[in-house]
Amino acid sequence: MAAKVSASIYVEPFQAARFLARWTALCVPLGIAIGSAVALFLASLDAVTQLRWREPWLLYLLPIAGILTAAAYRVFGQAAEAGNNLILDRIHRPGGGGVPLRMAPLVLAGTLLTHLCGGSAGREGTAVQMGGGIAGGLANWLRLDPRDTRLLLMAGVAAGFGAVFGTPLAGALFAVEVLAIGRLSHEPLVPCLLAALVGDATTTAWGIEHTHYHVASFLPTVTATVTAARGSGIAAIAFDGWLLAKIALASAAFAGASVLFSELTHAVQRLSQRWIRWPLARPVVGGMIVILYAAVLGRSDYLGLGVVADPAAPGSVSIVSSFQPAGAEPLSWLHKTVFTALTVGHGFKGGEVTPLFFVGASLGHVAARLLDAPVGLFAALGFVAVFGGATKTPLASTIMALELFAPGNPELMRSGFVVYTATACLLTYLMSGQTSIYLSQQSRRDLAELASTDHSPTLRELRSHPTAEDSLSAK
Repeated sequence: MAAKVSASIYVEPFQAARFLARWTALCVPLGIAIGSAVALFLASLDAVTQLRWREPWLLYLLPIAGILTAAAYRVFGQAAEAGNNLILDRIHRPGGGGVPLRMAPLVLAGTLLTHLCGGSAGREGTAVQMGGGIAGGLANWLRLDPRDTRLLLMAGVAAGFGAVFGTPLAGALFAVEVLAIGRLSHEPLVPCLLAALVGDATTTAWGIEHTHYHVASFLPTVTATVTAARGSGIAAIAFDGWLLAKIALASAAFAGASVLFSELTHAVQRLSQRWIRWPLARPVVGGMIVILYAAVLGRSDYLGLGVVADPAAPGSVSIVSSFQPAGAEPLSWLHKTVFTALTVGHGFKGGEVTPLFFVGASLGHVAARLLDAPVGLFAALGFVAVFGGATKTPLASTIMALELFAPGNPELMRSGFVVYTATACLLTYLMSGQTSIYLSQQSRRDLAELASTDHSPTLRELRSHPTAEDSLSAK
């Protein structure tokens, strides 16, 4: 026995080195390819957004954009229409078929059409699907076995997510954490981190700049609290217990918003499929409803991506404006939720994560005003917490907050921001239950079940068979 243990001590480092060398050789070119594709996408997205700002009449072409997108998927790749859920399904069961390479150009063209004509959608779905499509194509070309195909698809997801937001650490965690609620596998972390780092570096090398969000300092308030407790105005890391209580209260609102966003999007999709039998007509109807809704509101704040506002429309609500006093309105988060559900639920492409950022930031702004709390802090917390609650990725959302908000803001790290962020993300995750924008996520299960079987039901399977959910919750 001692001899076997001694031998393993020497063998394992060589196996680890071999694993690292092999996956470096795979993930570096994969990251370069995906990072370049994401750079092309982001540059094109900026161009079509500015064109729509200059030509607002393009909104009236949204139904035509929808029917063109639906026709393209119907002709060139019906399987690819499942989007992110297809990638998750293939990762769960890599022997069940590959992710088609044509998913990348299809989702790229579909997303650009959506944003050109004012559909309320995101960009993560495009980046993740391009990453999955490129990774799937590479896996097919190299004839990788199911285990390696699974790891390469996860690396593609990480590279796409990390590159599109400039958050490689969050991208790596997201690719691992999004697969199953409440479970995290460590084996894919190295390939995912390699691909995400290379993908982000490649996107940056192409000259792409990501949005910078500024969280105004609230350190003096916190320092005053520490001074009263310790008799010193200097604290390396401090946090305010009363502020933490307000964050816990706001987290309940963040959880409710994430559940509403997910369930409303699924409901729109389900009802459109039930009531509109011809697939090509669904985005036409959805586009017409979006146009009508925008006309009723009399404003275009909630169309498109929503990261920054149209320069020609001062006072418009956006993600960036939500970090500033008077930068959002009480129902901004709800309007963005409805616009996105109508857009994505009727088959338009783009994804939901950036709209979730909008919903969270604007809701955080409202919560801060109601609770007499720092607006910038609560906008930042809502930004990541609603995303984490709707995707069931509390760790990735916590790390994303540090990657997005901490650089260039050293005071933030001394203010208890890490504690506040982790609290908001974890509480939102817990209070939002097993609801997610991704129905191919596997459900949370206890250790006894995991030991008895290798398969966990997906959220879609639980919804299709309610008795399975009841038996799960009874254990």
